[in-house]
Amino acid sequence: MSRGFVKEEDQEEIPMVPPRADLPAGVTNFVTQNGLNDLLKEKDGLIKERDGLSSINENEKRIATNFINAKLKLLNERINEAKVISLEDQPKDEVRFGATITLKVGAKSMKYQIVGVDEADIAKGKIAFISPLARILIEKKAGEVAVLELSKGSREFLISEISYE
Repeated sequence: MSRGFVKEEDQEEIPMVPPRADLPAGVTNFVTQNGLNDLLKEKDGLIKERDGLSSINENEKRIATNFINAKLKLLNERINEAKVISLEDQPKDEVRFGATITLKVGAKSMKYQIVGVDEADIAKGKIAFISPLARILIEKKAGEVAVLELSKGSREFLISEISYE
């Protein structure tokens, strides 16, 4: 049957699901074990939410289920592509994925951990490994200076401490 003969209210809308954190094509989805655990916890939460749906009408329930299933699809892709990096295997004297770095910019001190794109949260001191700051820090050692080129000049970051927590 042609879509022209279907009632408007019977037409299913495709749910608009916000995209996950950007991971450029061809870039491996590195995660810490904590990051993978968070993804799995998010998946469990979505499944429980979907299974617990009880709506007044069937149409609302179907729309909510479709939305959650679309989110689960994106999440499952991230989980399936995830490559866990063991912090114990990283060189202790060099900045690599998973490192927690204490940086000094002038008199100000900052602490960041380099993590996967889904884990990144600047408010929690976690930056994505693909961020410009993380890229200039990778392979540096304590005592070295990393320079971030900005449109209004450059900013120097002195690496004062590296740890893997």
